[in-house]
Amino acid sequence: MSLDLPAAFTLDAARRSGVRKDQVYGMLDRGEIERIGRGVFIRSDVVDPAFISLAAASAIHPASTLCLTSALVHHDLSDAIPFASDIALPRGVRHPAGFEHVVWHSFDDATFALGREFIDAGGGVRVAVYSAERAIVDTFRLMHREGDDVAHEALRRWLRRRGSSPSKLLKIAAAFPKALPKLRVALAVLL
Repeated sequence: MSLDLPAAFTLDAARRSGVRKDQVYGMLDRGEIERIGRGVFIRSDVVDPAFISLAAASAIHPASTLCLTSALVHHDLSDAIPFASDIALPRGVRHPAGFEHVVWHSFDDATFALGREFIDAGGGVRVAVYSAERAIVDTFRLMHREGDDVAHEALRRWLRRRGSSPSKLLKIAAAFPKALPKLRVALAVLL
């Protein structure tokens, strides 16, 4: 039965696919699916474990995007082992309830899509992750919460990579007036 449903789905999406609520809960009882949040389920056998929370969040809000430390880890710019996934939604969008291992962030609509990339999380589920450049800019922008050591280490690692382009980084940073001066100073010191 679970093969008739996408790898990440809501109870409403299951109903639209012709699967009744009792059938969904039967699959849950048999261990065919997992409940990730209120009314959202996932087939964890086909979704990459690193993206389970993001895939489930994307089933509710397609705009859900991996950000900050979680995005830095994805791009191998941090050695942190986050207990929860950092997921951004556009400001004004209500954060889904019942997600245990998610830290929700609200980002401005005007810059939300900047640096947003899509990857395959497995099982045909496409999820959004901020690019390495956007994740670095956001970490500088929110340095008071994320920590200056996290931001500077991510920038150092990124600069060591072949093909990293400070001009591309500064182009993204130009959309964030508070981050741009901090980033320019850090680049001047590191370059």
